[in-house]
Amino acid sequence: MSDVSDWWRTAIIDMEPGQILVRGQHIEELIGTVTFPQMIWLMTRGALPSQEQATLLEAALVAAVDHGPQAPSIATARMAVTCGLNLNGAIASAVNMLDDIHGGAGEQAVELYTWIVDSSNPINVAVVQAVDRWQTQRSKFVPGFGHRFHKPEDPRARRLLELVDQARFEGIVEGQFAEAARAIQALLNSRKGKPVPMNIDGATAVIYAELGFAPPLARGLFCLSRSVGILAHAWEQMNEGGRNKGPTPPSYRWTYTG
Repeated sequence: MSDVSDWWRTAIIDMEPGQILVRGQHIEELIGTVTFPQMIWLMTRGALPSQEQATLLEAALVAAVDHGPQAPSIATARMAVTCGLNLNGAIASAVNMLDDIHGGAGEQAVELYTWIVDSSNPINVAVVQAVDRWQTQRSKFVPGFGHRFHKPEDPRARRLLELVDQARFEGIVEGQFAEAARAIQALLNSRKGKPVPMNIDGATAVIYAELGFAPPLARGLFCLSRSVGILAHAWEQMNEGGRNKGPTPPSYRWTYTG
């Protein structure tokens, strides 16, 4: 290391007194001219997306903002506020709930879809191989599919796939990942003998994969999206008041197994 400036190295931002460059573009030229989804793309990918790409990204971000206090992240935000945490503390606590099962499944779904898309086999063969491999090597649960509340269909998934189909028709995306996701759903429906809904993780993963985001970024983007709902619920709870609210009302008791 020849100089203190080598301590951190980044291609994202450069600054001098009176000047800020984000990915080589002056911040004052971005302010008021690009949307937040476009800015997310610029920061994570290094260039601005087309308007059509940004619109599809925005749809995924909007779809995942909230799912009520039955979602662990939202419940955590509200409980945290009743324990005295301020907004940033409540948001941090809630975002930390978004791991492999709740919220992080989108990253895994992108990975699974990629196995199918990258296979040299016909899709009907590739989907069986990918799902069997996942359930053998990783987990019996197939990421992005199944929902404890929305049955037989998650309305968010239906709408997002409609938008992907439209984008495919317009040449914005290729549609390979949507095809892979639908093939997984058909296989699971057949094996289970009943509808297995694609959930919000699976549907947003289709969009993130179609737009070229790496699997880990699917998790990060979900965190960004859900943070909006987390903030709203934390703020609402802060204004409602309440102290030390747990996950269930006081009259309910757990099952003692000792």
